[in-house]
Amino acid sequence: MVTVRWMMALFMVAVLAITTTPAEAAASRYVALGDSFTAGPLIPNQHGSPIGCLRSDRNYPSLLADRLNPDTFVDVSCSGADTTDMTSAQGVTLGTNPPQFDALTADTTLVSVGIGGNDIGYTGIFETCAKLSFSNPFGSPCKNRFGNQLDQRIADTTPKIAAVLRGIHERAPQARVLVVGYLRLLPSGSGCWPLVPIAAGDVPFLDGVERKLNAMLATQASQGGAEFVDAYQGGDGHDMCAAPSAKWVEGLVPTDLAAPIHPNARGMSVVADRAAATLGVAAAR
Repeated sequence: MVTVRWMMALFMVAVLAITTTPAEAAASRYVALGDSFTAGPLIPNQHGSPIGCLRSDRNYPSLLADRLNPDTFVDVSCSGADTTDMTSAQGVTLGTNPPQFDALTADTTLVSVGIGGNDIGYTGIFETCAKLSFSNPFGSPCKNRFGNQLDQRIADTTPKIAAVLRGIHERAPQARVLVVGYLRLLPSGSGCWPLVPIAAGDVPFLDGVERKLNAMLATQASQGGAEFVDAYQGGDGHDMCAAPSAKWVEGLVPTDLAAPIHPNARGMSVVADRAAATLGVAAAR
């Protein structure tokens, strides 16, 4: 009789092991790291401390946490962050965001990180290119201005991303790590100047820069023991030139509650869906 009871106990353990998905098992402590494309500036509702990080409770980490229901969820993403802010404090309006790596612990089991755009100065690049577009809206003044400089910036950022992934694994050795890419900002074709003031010849140039940035992040994820969440794919028609109801990202003049040149709530939902799919979790209904 004792033997039968032990056999039944072992059977129940096996059933529980089979019916517990990897995502459920990996979600007991979820830490979100990243920049403004993670934080969600100006998307309602802004919350957390310091307020200058402009962190939304409807950003993709929060939406993903809603689905995973981890025991602990910590979002330390902060607008303006770059790779140095993983290990150093970041000064923001009305406060200081501690080093984001401070949130990582030995028992952390899931980490998402969206970083790299500020290391190449992507928002500033867009702002410069917008100004240049008025000098030659049908040409490529931005491409003429930057040339191959942006390729070099991506190359210079590559070892920084590798170091970030090493740092995550050192501090959270049990964690499943997601590297989250950037949503597509510009359409295929020549764009929609002056609605989005990027010259016709600079639209494919800047889109190419974003593709290279995302490709670098994907490669570093693969080489650094992480998984890549492709936020870019399928973004044509949901870019800054799209109709307000279709946009996943806002233009220089937002038509929704979100920061310029950043994801809106719809975009955050898309990224959360893709992160969930990477983890084997069903998308929200």
